[in-house]
Amino acid sequence: MDYVRFGRTGLNVSVMGLGCGGPSRIGIKKNKSENESVEIVRRALDSGVNFIDTAEVYGTEEVVGKAVQEFNRDSIVISTKKNYRREISPGLLRKGLEASLNRLRTDYIDIYNLHGVSLADYAMLRDEILPTFTRLKDEGKIRFIGVSETFNDDRTHEMLLQSLPDDVWDVVMVGFNMLNQSARSVFTQTRIKDVAVQVMYAVRRALSQPDKLLTAVNSLVEQGQLNPDEVDINDPFGFVLKESDASTLVEAAYRFCRYEPGVHVVLSGTGNPDHLQSNIDSLNRPPLPEDVVQKLRFIFRHANAVTGQ
Repeated sequence: MDYVRFGRTGLNVSVMGLGCGGPSRIGIKKNKSENESVEIVRRALDSGVNFIDTAEVYGTEEVVGKAVQEFNRDSIVISTKKNYRREISPGLLRKGLEASLNRLRTDYIDIYNLHGVSLADYAMLRDEILPTFTRLKDEGKIRFIGVSETFNDDRTHEMLLQSLPDDVWDVVMVGFNMLNQSARSVFTQTRIKDVAVQVMYAVRRALSQPDKLLTAVNSLVEQGQLNPDEVDINDPFGFVLKESDASTLVEAAYRFCRYEPGVHVVLSGTGNPDHLQSNIDSLNRPPLPEDVVQKLRFIFRHANAVTGQ
């Protein structure tokens, strides 16, 4: 497993983070037993993955808490998130943190994030809720403050672009993949401020299911964000496999994200042990050839209407 410095947090983290949300939620949404999901987390840790991302709304914090008991807590970086959509206040934030600590069976959380922040809510959360995050950090209950965006609704990252100049986040979770590369506008700012970046949506359905990919590509063409003269609409990423050593599109997608300047951790979620190992192997492989990367950047230079979901 390869490791990188996680921005200004100074943490040493694996380039792959185990994502405990998404379509699988480490197997829970695929009807796996709790023990099977716990085993996925343990397999990831045994393989050198030391970054785990979960959230109170995922229903996976307890699984993570059980899985990490056999490991040195100081060697694991746990990121979890507080939902604010129904109701939020300083008191509810504290209550939510304590509940997460109990489910995770730990006395501190490495990265505590506001979950899915919209542009419309950002100013309120900055002024009314973030001061409590700072106090919790001072109390030693959290180490760093993070945020995740609402990529499906905020496909051009307006919340992050507006909030980053305030310099309130140590860590951001941002959507980025071969189909929607618009997060480079975010990376420009995070690199200057040394903010840590974890990438979500590196693969999702469009880059793992051919029918979903064609739907996404046709949508981009219809919206004028993809020039059909510059890409084979029926096999838009065929050149990637022909002109690189990537064996699958999924592997290529992970490698593309991992080596994007400004990216630290690429999240990958699964409830299948073989799939887990395959994703680990993909993220430990070298970069795609530079001419392939540049071609991908050129073809999708205007694309931001899809997320790959």
